[in-house]
Amino acid sequence: MAAARGAADRQTLTIHGFKSFRDAVAVDPFSAHHNVVVGRNGSGKSNFFAAVRFVLGNAYTSMTREERQALLYDSSGATSATLSAYVEIVFDNTDARFPTSGDEVVLRRTVSAAKDEFMIDRKVATRAEVGNLLESAGFSRSNPYYIVPQGKIAHITNASDGERLALLKEVAGTRVYEQRRDESVALQRSTQDKAHAITELLAQIDSRIAELGKEQGDLKKFHARDRERRCLEYTIYQRELADVAELLDAHEGDRRREVDQSNSRRAEFVQRDQTIARLEEQLAGAEQQLEQATLDRTQLEQERRELSRERAHLDSALEDLHDAEHGAADRRAHLEAQLEAVAAQLRAKDQALARESRTQQDALDALEQARGEYERTRARIAALYAKQGRAAQFPSQAARDEALEQQAEELAAFEATLRELQADTQRSVAAGEASLAQLGERRAALERRAEQRGHTLAQLGDAWRAAKQQRDELTERKKELWKSETKTDAALAHARDQLSAAQRALATTMDRATAAGIQAVEAIAQREQLHGVYGPLYQLFTVDERYKTAVEATAGAALFHIVVDTDATASRLLEHLGRERAGRVTLMPLNRLRPEPVSYPQAQDAVVMLRKLQFHEPLLPAFRQVFGKTIICPSLEVAGAYVRSAGVNAITLDGDQVHRRGTLSGGYHDPRRSRLDAVRAVQRWLGEVRAAEQALGETRTALGDLEQRVTQLYTEMHQLELRRQQLHDARAPEHDELTWVRRSEADTRSRLARLQRQDADRGVELAGVAERRAALLSEVGTPLASQLTAAEAGELEQLVAGEGAARERLAQLTRRSVELAERTSALSMEIDEHLLRTKGDVASRLEALADPLGAGGVSDSEMAAASVARQLEANAARLRAAEERADALAAEVRALEARLDGVRSSQSEQGGDMARQAKLTERFAAKKQRLLEQRERCHQQIRDLGVLPEDAFRSYAHQSTDTLVRQLQRAKAALAEVAHVNKRAVEQYDSFTRQRDALRQRHADLGASARSIDELLAVLDGRKAEAIERTFAQVAEHFADVFARLVPAGRGRLVLLRDGAQEPAGVAIEVVFDRRHGEPLRIHQLSGGQKSLVALATVFAIQKCDPAPFYLFDEIDANLDAQYRGAVARMVQELAQGAQFITTTFRPELVRAADKCYGVLFGANKVSSVEPIEQEQALQFVAAGEAAPTG
Repeated sequence: MAAARGAADRQTLTIHGFKSFRDAVAVDPFSAHHNVVVGRNGSGKSNFFAAVRFVLGNAYTSMTREERQALLYDSSGATSATLSAYVEIVFDNTDARFPTSGDEVVLRRTVSAAKDEFMIDRKVATRAEVGNLLESAGFSRSNPYYIVPQGKIAHITNASDGERLALLKEVAGTRVYEQRRDESVALQRSTQDKAHAITELLAQIDSRIAELGKEQGDLKKFHARDRERRCLEYTIYQRELADVAELLDAHEGDRRREVDQSNSRRAEFVQRDQTIARLEEQLAGAEQQLEQATLDRTQLEQERRELSRERAHLDSALEDLHDAEHGAADRRAHLEAQLEAVAAQLRAKDQALARESRTQQDALDALEQARGEYERTRARIAALYAKQGRAAQFPSQAARDEALEQQAEELAAFEATLRELQADTQRSVAAGEASLAQLGERRAALERRAEQRGHTLAQLGDAWRAAKQQRDELTERKKELWKSETKTDAALAHARDQLSAAQRALATTMDRATAAGIQAVEAIAQREQLHGVYGPLYQLFTVDERYKTAVEATAGAALFHIVVDTDATASRLLEHLGRERAGRVTLMPLNRLRPEPVSYPQAQDAVVMLRKLQFHEPLLPAFRQVFGKTIICPSLEVAGAYVRSAGVNAITLDGDQVHRRGTLSGGYHDPRRSRLDAVRAVQRWLGEVRAAEQALGETRTALGDLEQRVTQLYTEMHQLELRRQQLHDARAPEHDELTWVRRSEADTRSRLARLQRQDADRGVELAGVAERRAALLSEVGTPLASQLTAAEAGELEQLVAGEGAARERLAQLTRRSVELAERTSALSMEIDEHLLRTKGDVASRLEALADPLGAGGVSDSEMAAASVARQLEANAARLRAAEERADALAAEVRALEARLDGVRSSQSEQGGDMARQAKLTERFAAKKQRLLEQRERCHQQIRDLGVLPEDAFRSYAHQSTDTLVRQLQRAKAALAEVAHVNKRAVEQYDSFTRQRDALRQRHADLGASARSIDELLAVLDGRKAEAIERTFAQVAEHFADVFARLVPAGRGRLVLLRDGAQEPAGVAIEVVFDRRHGEPLRIHQLSGGQKSLVALATVFAIQKCDPAPFYLFDEIDANLDAQYRGAVARMVQELAQGAQFITTTFRPELVRAADKCYGVLFGANKVSSVEPIEQEQALQFVAAGEAAPTG
């Protein structure tokens, strides 16, 4: 919807569950001008119209449950029921027509069988608020014609002149004047009734005043005789008061003397009682200390016995260790000497082996060189011999050359074979050298590992000894903590016993339900973590001992009230207490306490009790509530004076109280049953218990930590032992592996030597083969001769001559090499098989002998023995001190017991005197109370006498009491003679006179009020007539204009009909449809279509008189003649330029004049929906639809 022209495209209408609109239907957007809704009969057009009226109109008000149910979608044939429906309209507010801050205004109305609810901008609102909002935007309540439903036009058509006048009055807004006039008339009628009733009452009062005038004479006689009686009674009561005052003074003197004596005895009793309490406390402390000292002595004796046994065991073990130490030292020295000798031999053998190895290598080099020369010589000799015999062997040179070449080829093949064998040998040599290098590295690693194992064993020994020393120290510390735990446990048990006794003593000062309730509150607050529970009042303050009795007497049972922060906390506590059935308490929520301010007297003998209490400032309301109205005074007399003058409660230091209401309370106060002392005892022992529990917890925590650390040290020592054992277990395999590696290294070295010799032999053989092959090849091509050349012959001779010497030298070198090899091998075997193995065995034996983790050493045992000796000395000193302390404490306990018995005996003797004194005090108090009651009775009787003349006492002051009594009897007899008189005649006369005057004034006021009402009625009638005339003129003018535009050839006018008093009596309509022919016609003379046109002109005229931003017309053209429908459509189109129109129709004229068209569709499930359609579709829809105007 649009509240003004411009932004209407943003507005929506949403219908859900309303009548035939089962599903949510959102109609969006609407045109800001003319919108037409079409649909077949029964499709839901009228339901669409009703939905808008449901939100904006006044048609659906004060509905019954059945009427509300009828607005919901009929779900009788559906699977689920429709429980509620709503219609929501969104208005554009960009022009701020509505008095809200947003650019849109959302109105929603929801209805169900049980409720009917309005909402503005998603917030719940009342019907009046929605009406006021619409009124502010131009939807006038006095002009309901911005919504024209079906039948409205027909109603206007058939309306009488009087009904049209009523319609005009409604448009003029005269309903307000009529309502105010009706109210004024009712008020005038009520005023007249009241004036008539006052007139009747005035007549009755005047009659009664005349009667009371006659009764005043008898009343004067009665007053004179009654005044005499009261004077006599006043004199008698004054004398009785004087007697009572004298008796009170005498009684007060006796009481004061007795109180002084009682106070003295009470002070002695209290002091002695405090002495008993102090002695009992000292005795309990001494007994607890004696018990602790006895326990200490028992523990020390037990410790001494244990230390003695440990020392005997250590002495025996130390003696055994000394014996074993001597044998171990001899073995260690022998092994160390043996190890040094083996090491020296090993160094010498290593040096010899190095020398022999160098010599052997030189010999091998010389042998290889000699072998090579020898082989070359033999090969040359063989070649020369072979050449010398070839002349006989071969027939020709060619045959020889062929044979030589064949032999050379065979030698070449053999040479190749030798070279392959030599390559294999060299590869084996390289592999042997690599294996030898690996074995050397492995041997070095094993030797380093053996050396590292020795260092590791030494480190493990040091770590094991350090752990053992720390373990022993922690064990001693643990013993000390055990002793401390035992002492603290005993102290805690004693403190708990004392706390239980103190709590029992405190419980005797309150009832069982309160005690259970306080304990339950503390448990609940801790369990539920209620931080606003401060606790009982007695726990929240401290006070000087001097004011203790006064404070305790003032508070009374309020000492046990629980202070909490808020009433919410109090409610939670009471809920838990009720559910758990855990006693009863009185709670004081600080937020609910509002103690009145008190003005205290400013004097030294008036001590404000509240200022003598020490407490936290946030708790001030609770303490003001209990103590804020009490002051402390030195005596009851002073207290009574301040109570009368300052209006506060007062109390003495002894606990005697004077209350503002006049009551006194006091008497003997037993100091042994002091609630505050009981509270202090509970708090003190509670602190002792908490301190002991904290100390015990800390000790046990420390013990647990020590036990954990000792266990950790045992674990570390065990791990060190395991590592040592692992090193020992790994020593033998590693030693065997080292021996195997050394042996393998020697074998590899020998095999490598053989391979190297084989390689050298292969080289010599290759050189000989090459020499032979070269000789054969050099012979090829030479002449075949039977003899050698001279040079060759000389060479052969020389070679043969030198062959023997070369053979002999080769044999010598071979023997030398073999001899050196045997010597080197023997040295190596001696080093590997004997010296190194011996060294390893000796080192292992020496290592095992020096193992620190084995059976222990003498030094450790000596240190342990020395430690035990020191502990024994310290134990002896502590035992002596404990025995001395126990003896001293036992003597102190005996002295305290003797002193306590003496004080108790004296206290018991004085207890009887105190009891008798208490009874005497009670008798004094009772007698004083009787005298005070008598005095108060006299005062009350004097007050009952009323006001007396000034000479009332002086007139009878000199007469005796007996005379006064006789005169009083005669006065009473005379007074009885006139007892029948109306004693309230004068009072009633004055009262009735005042009533008469007041009623006369009230009657005059009512007359003035009636005149004012008459004037108001005249004004209202005038304004009403003026509004009717003004509105009629406007509507008549607009009607003439609208009719002329709808019927250009005709004219129309409205006629205001008047009665004989010239008051408006009706509105008539006269129209002419053709000014050229015919006379003016009244509406009843018109046809149906003409009546509808006139009614529409009337509606348009009213709307122009009071325009609205939005109009809703439901089939206004249903009964129009075809010739006028176009004019009506043009009129609507013109009006829609300044306001938004939504019309439903079955006629094409309104469709053609529309800016937007919508179709109401009806589904198979009897569910309506609304869809925007084109104008052509709407025209087809109208053309194909039924002619019936209902939808």
